[in-house]
Amino acid sequence: MTHQHNYHKIVKWVKGLLPLCLLTFLPLTISAQCGIENTAFQAGESLSYDLYFNWKFVWVKVGSAAMSTTQSTYKGQTALRSSLITRGNSKADKFFVMRDTLLCYTDNDTAPLYFRKGAREGDRYYVDELWYTYPNGNCHLKQHQITSSGEHLWKEAEYKDCIYDMMSIYLRARNYDANKLKVGDKLPMPIADGSHIANSWLKYTGKTTLKMKNTKDKYRCLVFSFIERKDGKNHELIRFYVTDDDNHMPVRLDMFLSFGSAKAYLSTYKGLRNPLKSLVK
Repeated sequence: MTHQHNYHKIVKWVKGLLPLCLLTFLPLTISAQCGIENTAFQAGESLSYDLYFNWKFVWVKVGSAAMSTTQSTYKGQTALRSSLITRGNSKADKFFVMRDTLLCYTDNDTAPLYFRKGAREGDRYYVDELWYTYPNGNCHLKQHQITSSGEHLWKEAEYKDCIYDMMSIYLRARNYDANKLKVGDKLPMPIADGSHIANSWLKYTGKTTLKMKNTKDKYRCLVFSFIERKDGKNHELIRFYVTDDDNHMPVRLDMFLSFGSAKAYLSTYKGLRNPLKSLVK
């Protein structure tokens, strides 16, 4: 197998995991109440990340990601509009084009209203869309996927429990009280895309103090593992380090791939709602 083919596989896996990494790092309790009081973030917040892969024992930067939240409206009601954009750099583009744009609307309590993901993977492009309504206290979900061949796939169902997407779960989860968790606690996370709902959960593994790679900063962090059950086995896909303060901001994400490892490091931030008390001086 050539080095070029390996690099192609690496960037493809990293590209697929990065949005999930940035957007699913804290647990939730499933209930018919799909919103939660938002005390962790505000409109005007923006976070940026550098993405690295361990290529032949050297950490190589292969891309970046940026997330922002603004105040908006959706179908005439006040809403939060959040977006995530991931981009491969020129080095990665030589082997595999990485372009993702994710968008979601939620109400001010982070209950999901709409989600869209447009993803370019090499010469392949597809779109996922979700629409949410809440009749009789249930969660009604309409799913739409445009495949890379241009086929339109539709699904529609109603659930007693809440269903989330990769964006809205991030917004809700940032407001969860992690201090009520015990080491080893596992919490389910039903996350939908345009065609299915994933069987996955988070495991809380404790606290640590973390030194960043691309800055001299140190943070007191909570540590979580994202686990997926596939082919009858549990697989740890991502380990999250999030600030142990009221912001619950992810500062490092470790991704475990079948052929190596990747890391995403927080590079810049602005517009935080709360003081960054986890920063070690």
